[in-house]
Amino acid sequence: MPVLERLGVHAIRETLVAFRDAMRTHQAEINRLNVYPVPDGDTGTNMARTLDAVVLEMESAPPELGPTCKAISHGSLMGARGNSGVILSQILRGLAGVLQTAGDATPTAVAAAFKSAAAGAYQAVLKPIEGTILTVVRESANAAEAAAAAGGSLLEVLAAARDAGKVSLDNTPELLPVLKDAGVVDAGGAGFLLLLDAALHVVDGRPIPEPTVANSVTGEDFAAVAHRGDGDVSDLRYEVMFFLDLEDRHIEAFKSAWSDIGDSIVVVGGDGIWNCHVHTNDIGAAIEAGLINAGRPKQIRVTDLFEEVAEEHAHREAALKGDRMVRAGASAAGLPPVTTAIVAVCSGDGLGELFGQLGVQCVVTGGQTLNPSTAELLDAVEHVNAEQVVILPNNKNIIPVAEQINALTNKRVVVVPTRSMPEALAALVVYDPESTAEANAIDMAAAAESVATGEITQAVRDTNSDAGPITTGDWIGIVRGDGIISIAGTAEGAAIALLEHLITEEREIVTIVTGADAVRKTTDALTNWLGDAKPSVQVEIHRGGQPLYPYLFGVE
Repeated sequence: MPVLERLGVHAIRETLVAFRDAMRTHQAEINRLNVYPVPDGDTGTNMARTLDAVVLEMESAPPELGPTCKAISHGSLMGARGNSGVILSQILRGLAGVLQTAGDATPTAVAAAFKSAAAGAYQAVLKPIEGTILTVVRESANAAEAAAAAGGSLLEVLAAARDAGKVSLDNTPELLPVLKDAGVVDAGGAGFLLLLDAALHVVDGRPIPEPTVANSVTGEDFAAVAHRGDGDVSDLRYEVMFFLDLEDRHIEAFKSAWSDIGDSIVVVGGDGIWNCHVHTNDIGAAIEAGLINAGRPKQIRVTDLFEEVAEEHAHREAALKGDRMVRAGASAAGLPPVTTAIVAVCSGDGLGELFGQLGVQCVVTGGQTLNPSTAELLDAVEHVNAEQVVILPNNKNIIPVAEQINALTNKRVVVVPTRSMPEALAALVVYDPESTAEANAIDMAAAAESVATGEITQAVRDTNSDAGPITTGDWIGIVRGDGIISIAGTAEGAAIALLEHLITEEREIVTIVTGADAVRKTTDALTNWLGDAKPSVQVEIHRGGQPLYPYLFGVE
């Protein structure tokens, strides 16, 4: 193919589509660059879904430069997910803003577009940190500018940016010790390089690098921790159901085999025919267990539980695109008007119900692994029955998206920057629907800050931490602000060590939010330990139903 000398509208559109496709392919690999060894790294997912929104908007625009650049800018703004998605949206908006006035962009104009993109990325972050995507974008843009000033062609400008970006990405662990300790490079920076790979593919036909790991929604990560220690299983991705022809005298052996690989086990029946249900990460082992002692599984059905959530978001976005109102989770429809309404983000049906009981007018499904977009939060805000709104993001990655909403609506929107579900529960206790958004935000933020929070999950890779070396499958306890503080071979051991850290003399209440994969035996053991070791504290247990984290703790 001939090498392009200018970047026209068709090349811009092809580059965005190629970038989206590449990000989808590399999504799992980029997710794995999460500095914490937890099964919810979502940088790749957030960037990919942000690009899905960009391409969807772009494809509905005429193939002309002005409408195309406006579509890129608007699509990236409304589709931004998580911190990485917000930064990516600013990069794309910076590029589109310059290219929109450039016509068939010359090498100099393309270099200027990348300089604008770098500036936009830095503006998106309140406290820029070097060794992140910001550094990679800036150093790539500087190289592009230098190549253009030297009279370089479009290909030479893009190649210089790509080469400098790769050097910058490889150097990110030297700038951020947390990356070096984890043995990874910056995930957002790795995603940005795919934009340059896509541009070089369109301009020169260069192949886009293939990922080094199989792409899934971190499925291998979940499978890596499917069985550890006392038989507790977390992060269960698949629901397996089938009817089983098996003699009754062998059914206990079958259930024992399933107990080693899954949870939420239901086996009912008799007289040689059994209806069987399990949540697991190992589909093959679940089915093979049915073959023991001449058993015969039939009518096998497998459901990807995490894909179901993803499909819910896709359906909601499609409805938003068609200007139809779709409520996410609990609905504000039919509720009486209030001065200030609450929009809260959460995952887990139990938490959604609990939020509704505490006065939340609209619950937007989301959280770890699947952050809601700007458009989803905006839709929720527009449809609650109040002119003032407080948003509870309940996840650090959702805060930057939530903070964009006030500028996009005529309503007054204030964000209380909650980073966990226990913080949100504490904040909702002081919520006053007839007070102003600002007054509520002050009281709710203070209540959230008064809570010490922690969470239990399972490590998906080997790494080092301040608490010691971590091996794949270890249970780890994480505290906001302190990082990983406990490591154990069982969920109970990690949770007890975490609670020892969280519970101090002045704290009186311990709230336990159980996830979808919490095990009753472990929950009982924790409550018994609290009764014996911390008899002065009051214990409250709520069923949250959240994935990935079987236990969330709030101590106040």
